[in-house]
Amino acid sequence: MAEPMMTLERFILENQTIHRLARGEFTRILSAIRTAAKLISAQVRRAGLNDIFGGTGDVNVQGELVQKLDRYANDVLSQILDYKLDVCLMASEESDALIEVEVVKKTGSYVVTFDPLDGSSNIDVNVPIGTIFSILKRQSPIGTEPGELDALQPGCEQVAAGYVLYGSSTVLVYSSGHGVDAFTLDPTIGEFILTHRNIRTPNRGRYYSANESNTYSWPEGIRRYLDFIKTPGDNPKRPYSSRYVGSLVADFHRNMLAGGIFLYPATQNNPSGKLRLLYEAAPLAFLMEQAGGLATDGTGSILDIKPHRLHQRTPLIIGSRGDVLEAMEFIWGSR
Repeated sequence: MAEPMMTLERFILENQTIHRLARGEFTRILSAIRTAAKLISAQVRRAGLNDIFGGTGDVNVQGELVQKLDRYANDVLSQILDYKLDVCLMASEESDALIEVEVVKKTGSYVVTFDPLDGSSNIDVNVPIGTIFSILKRQSPIGTEPGELDALQPGCEQVAAGYVLYGSSTVLVYSSGHGVDAFTLDPTIGEFILTHRNIRTPNRGRYYSANESNTYSWPEGIRRYLDFIKTPGDNPKRPYSSRYVGSLVADFHRNMLAGGIFLYPATQNNPSGKLRLLYEAAPLAFLMEQAGGLATDGTGSILDIKPHRLHQRTPLIIGSRGDVLEAMEFIWGSR
């Protein structure tokens, strides 16, 4: 007899005894994210048919033009998580300051940070985009007013992280510290169904993802590494093939499944890197390391970085363990 379909809700309920979050709390928080993902996915599917293309005319805290779908995704996540009694506050890439929870912020046990719509510059050209989220245990005592320090925790303190990819299908990927699983939205029943159990990233890949228009301003070690993997050699996977979409979630998802490396190093114009530590790098590093890969800023583990600002940026090199270790040899000058 065939095994019945495993929905996201059923999967969480059956595995909640091993989750790093308390029984029931994880279910409620992820249920809210699941609902938000469905709403955002529906808008993405209708982009072009409704008034969701284009910008709002505003500029966010990152200095980027705010897209209409950016604002919609940010509002949906904020409003839905606001009603979850377990969340004490939120932080979003689109918001200058913390997003306070109106209901019972003093008793909520968890902080949720998110990039509501990664790759939003690709909305108007129908390229895959995504939502990235992270869940942290609050540090301030229950019953007190939560604050910025509750959100400014290193990635190793995450109790769960994940993303939603809006592409040819809508896929929700998450980990609570016990491997990585992926669920695909079945639009006929409106449920996320388990399609990838316990994802393991190959130790070596054959793809690299990098914005090579920045080559001139990259550190010498990065330039030498890219030259190396693009040159035929003893490794049958060389030369590597370039795959760069410009949506971090899309590039990350492919490399996590198929193997490979994503590089967004520091440049002359962005010496501290460009990607956001809290909303992009730390959640994806948590997932990649749970899948057997590695993530570094070029000096150490992304997960060990203690953030000092909500919108702190970082270089990011992430992917298959063997590929990242090899890249580090070039960065550190041992090759």
